[in-house]
Amino acid sequence: MAERPTPVLDVLTQMTASSVEASNLDTHSLMLVRLAAMAAIGAPPASYLLSIGPAQDSGVTLEDVQDVLSAVAPIVGTSRVIAATGNVARALGFAIDLATELEQYDD
Repeated sequence: MAERPTPVLDVLTQMTASSVEASNLDTHSLMLVRLAAMAAIGAPPASYLLSIGPAQDSGVTLEDVQDVLSAVAPIVGTSRVIAATGNVARALGFAIDLATELEQYDD
């Protein structure tokens, strides 16, 4: 049996694909719901990082992210929203750093 080089990522990808197929939400709404869920559970930056590409592809804007975090704040609490904001920022910073490094290799 051949080993998969990314077994955890493969499982996460399969889980995400299954949830997208099972949902009747449009992709934009689905990404906003996922953002709200990540804020509610205190997801780490890596979770947000995995969502940046699909969120961007679906048209999610910074204003959308701010609106969602503002909407869930009374339910999930101030500390969760502050943590989510920091984790989104860390994920974006990591994505920018990675893109910068990849550009250097292309030159």
